[in-house]
Amino acid sequence: MALVKYNPLRELRTMQEQMNRLLNVSWNHDISGEETREGIWQPAVDIYETEDAIVIKAEVPDVDQRDIDVRIEDNTLTLRGERKHEDSVKKENYHRIERYFGSFQRSFSLPATIDQEHVQATCDKGILNIVLPKKEETKPKQINIEVK
Repeated sequence: MALVKYNPLRELRTMQEQMNRLLNVSWNHDISGEETREGIWQPAVDIYETEDAIVIKAEVPDVDQRDIDVRIEDNTLTLRGERKHEDSVKKENYHRIERYFGSFQRSFSLPATIDQEHVQATCDKGILNIVLPKKEETKPKQINIEVK
């Protein structure tokens, strides 16, 4: 009899996959992955902080920059956009469609320390880069101690 090492993370991953399938079925989406899925995707984001700013990087491959809307309202940053399906290839010619198409929206609460007047957004190689600079008064300042 062979000993099998118990791995609780494997069971957790299996449970997550089952929940994802269940939710896909409940939202009337095909679980085979063969149909175009519209309006159910959100771009993955990385959010990190530097000394001067908070930076948000969002993956938006194949999304035209003109189809991306970045807004700040009531200390909430909202990303909206749409990835359109290529009309040059007929749906019946596809063997597999695994990427999501359609509109997306992500919202993030911003701290009061953000200088909303100087936010910058750029898009390069499918990565939307949003730099949210901190207000001057909120940046940490070094205080020198005089030795007497």
